[in-house]
Amino acid sequence: MPLTGEPFTADSARAWAAAKDAPWSTNGYGPWAVWVDGDFVGWGGFQLEETGADFGLVLDPAHWGAGLAIATHMLNTGVYDLGLTVISIALPLTRSDPARAIARLGFRPAGSIELDGVRFRHFRLDARKWRAIQRR
Repeated sequence: MPLTGEPFTADSARAWAAAKDAPWSTNGYGPWAVWVDGDFVGWGGFQLEETGADFGLVLDPAHWGAGLAIATHMLNTGVYDLGLTVISIALPLTRSDPARAIARLGFRPAGSIELDGVRFRHFRLDARKWRAIQRR
């Protein structure tokens, strides 16, 4: 995970989880655990950044094949249940050509952004565009 900087210890993992839980009470949204067939396979959801609701999804590589279905479910939740009007994604520069994959979800390039001193590719999705390409 590009922004953690240090390996997880039991204490740092607890602190990280507490920080990820906090936005639910202040913003009404945040990340949640991802389960497939009863197995924990990752986490994802929305986090408030300067650019608005930032979407993230981290999956165990063995479950990357389920990523599109999981992302679609999460984006539906963001747009239809949480009422998000614009959703962004910040992807590390080290990712090879992510634009094509996330373009299938309706995200469009929006330049770059710096978070905690790290530069990322920035993409945006307008909820109207999402509603137009999805059938819930």
